[in-house]
Amino acid sequence: MSLTLAELVAFNGVLLAALLSPGAAMLFITKATVTGGRVAGIATGLGLGTAAAMWTLAALLGLEVVFNLFPWTYTALKIGGAIYLIWIAVQTWRHARAPLGDAPTPRGRAVLSGMLLNFGNPKSMLFAAAVIVVVFPQGLAAADIAVIVMNHWLLELAFYTALALALSTPHIRRGYVSLKPIFDRIAATLLGALGLRLILER
Repeated sequence: MSLTLAELVAFNGVLLAALLSPGAAMLFITKATVTGGRVAGIATGLGLGTAAAMWTLAALLGLEVVFNLFPWTYTALKIGGAIYLIWIAVQTWRHARAPLGDAPTPRGRAVLSGMLLNFGNPKSMLFAAAVIVVVFPQGLAAADIAVIVMNHWLLELAFYTALALALSTPHIRRGYVSLKPIFDRIAATLLGALGLRLILER
């Protein structure tokens, strides 16, 4: 294979920096974990990571070329993702004062919600494409692509699993419950602003 360890390490470094930066995915898994518990958080992270890895696969396969040739496809994805983010924001705001409840979130629904959140942001693919152009050489073999995508998926899964385990501790959950209306409305405002930004920007 033409893929080198140094290239993979560089790719992981950029991905970790992106994962650690506050964003829609971080807000989403935080809320999913403290409201639904550890399993819901891990399942949400699985969905987020799977979608992100699939965007990387799309970037490696050249989906950015399709977006350049047919700009309406990118616009359609962006608008759809923005509407989904705004819907989440509205629901979060409306239920800010509602109790957490004891019913666990179904794993399948948590995974799907995480995937929809990241699928709704085609900028994830454009980010992956930019990183790929800088880090990796052209003409990657199928085996190289498989390694990169699997590496990305495992890194995201490990990160979100660790985050879910940390957020599901009783101390953090109690702290969230006491400040739930404030946290939920901050999250709703940020998610809604991101959705509006996706709609308004060119």
